[in-house]
Amino acid sequence: MDASIIIRTYNEARWLGDALDAVARQTGVSFETILVDSGSDDGTVDIAEGHGCRIERIEKSEFTFGRSLNRGCAAAKGDVLVFLSGHCIPTVEDWLQRLIDPIGSDGVVYTYGRQIGRDGITKFSEEMLFQKYFPAQSSVPQDGFFCNNANSALDAETWRAHPFDEEVTGLEDLVMAKALVEKGHAIGYVAEAPVEHIHEETWPRVTTRYEREALAMQKIMPEVRFGLSELIRYTSAGIWLDFQEARRDGTMAQRGSLSLLREIVRFRTCQYFGTYRGARQHRKVSREMRERYYYPR
Repeated sequence: MDASIIIRTYNEARWLGDALDAVARQTGVSFETILVDSGSDDGTVDIAEGHGCRIERIEKSEFTFGRSLNRGCAAAKGDVLVFLSGHCIPTVEDWLQRLIDPIGSDGVVYTYGRQIGRDGITKFSEEMLFQKYFPAQSSVPQDGFFCNNANSALDAETWRAHPFDEEVTGLEDLVMAKALVEKGHAIGYVAEAPVEHIHEETWPRVTTRYEREALAMQKIMPEVRFGLSELIRYTSAGIWLDFQEARRDGTMAQRGSLSLLREIVRFRTCQYFGTYRGARQHRKVSREMRERYYYPR
């Protein structure tokens, strides 16, 4: 089984070289690497060319998350399409093999791998989110349609029959996964295919990320509502639970309580305020569904 690794980029020079070095160390699978760039001016394309990537370009005015992936998929030659963020670094040399292995078995056409943070860089609250959504145990096939394209793989024939939605503001992976599950396909979570997912965002950009995702969630689950009461409740719960976990696992003692508490408060406030702004137009939802997707644990 041949693979095409597709990486979307815009000014990813900081970590792209490390990501491509880790890709180059992969064993057991024949693959090509395609970069879909939307106007980088920081040397991203030069780094990619130096690692032997094929380059596809998309204008900023054309860019959507789904359209850029479709552009890369259309150029790909592999039987499996692998999606990797330009700031995600595979941590094992059989990452690629493990990620694509389940495809074609038990109805699985779409897989995603584990994400972990990097010590000294990843914000504590984001590490808690990684632990929630990307646990240490695999589930192949899994229940439900959660998926994440920072580290995922999709059967190429399946993509040809059902390309990514080019209109959503984010979460194109969930839109795809939900549609596939509704058609009778299955999604697989592969904990043994981990990457370090390195976010180095300003606080306003954290807010914007969650606002964009909440807007997209309206298309995926139009019944989901996130109002002022959820904003207050989930922000408070996130801060409290993160603070307690940081005390329990020793992070508080290592980093100092005041500075870590400030970081936790800022992250959870940006996360849920962004979600609130993006979801303000929304309607009714069951408490169970709301807490499954938004509650901090």
